[in-house]
Amino acid sequence: MSQQPALAIFGEVLFDCFPDGAKKLGGAPFNVAWHLQAFGDQPLFISSVGDDEQGQQIRKAMQQWQLATDGLQTDKNHSTGEVKVSLQGSEPSYEITADRAYDFIRTAELPGLRNDAIVYHGSLALRNPVSQEAFEFLTRPASVSVFMDVNLRAPWWNKEDIYKCLERARWCKLNQHELVELGFNSADLQQDMTRMQTHFQLEQLIVTRGEDGGIVRCNDGTFYEQKRIAADKLVDTVGAGDAFSAMYIHGLLAGWPVQKILLHAQQFASKVIGLRGAVSEDPAFYSEFT
Repeated sequence: MSQQPALAIFGEVLFDCFPDGAKKLGGAPFNVAWHLQAFGDQPLFISSVGDDEQGQQIRKAMQQWQLATDGLQTDKNHSTGEVKVSLQGSEPSYEITADRAYDFIRTAELPGLRNDAIVYHGSLALRNPVSQEAFEFLTRPASVSVFMDVNLRAPWWNKEDIYKCLERARWCKLNQHELVELGFNSADLQQDMTRMQTHFQLEQLIVTRGEDGGIVRCNDGTFYEQKRIAADKLVDTVGAGDAFSAMYIHGLLAGWPVQKILLHAQQFASKVIGLRGAVSEDPAFYSEFT
């Protein structure tokens, strides 16, 4: 890249393997980067793939999408990530393979970022100390802003590590079940959001609630809500949260008011659940959002 990027997406890229044998590119950070590239935000995706056919496929797909590959490392010792997706109706469950290339993102090969960069990350890619060290190095400058997307995938998380990440975050997005799992479970959603936001001094806490839509609490105490947008069709909900996160970040970059960000994030998530998998390779899919 000709200049240091202002937006970096850090974490896993993998193949979602469906029961019918279909394999779709995935991983929450990869999905977010893919969408943001379609929106014109030029993110730098930072991850690692194996020195294998699947790694080559990922690199080729990124190049065809004009998604910068400067941050994509190649690991000769570990295979490209894979997840087995099981569907109960349209709802997915995941079997995530351990010790894949994205667990070993190397600090020495990290690209430079602008001092005021925004860095997005999920929680899964920090399950391994190697990638965790790389992330901590990347976000060491206090001027770097962190958008944390909580993805609690058993058994790959513990509360202590999640809390540590939250202390570094400026914005955090999670779903209402994850809010409960992290210990904010009084049955009063707004009270729990207030406790979590003030404890971690977050600028915005964003909670998705499936059928009930999304709710945001800003650090001035204001709540914003957006009801679910009905989908034209439902194939599966894989990647719906990632679509929401991508549009939310796009709105932050564009300086939109919170209510507008929430509306567009719900609209885009509702469109993505009409796909098999989490991303589209057709630029026309994104045209109404660009």
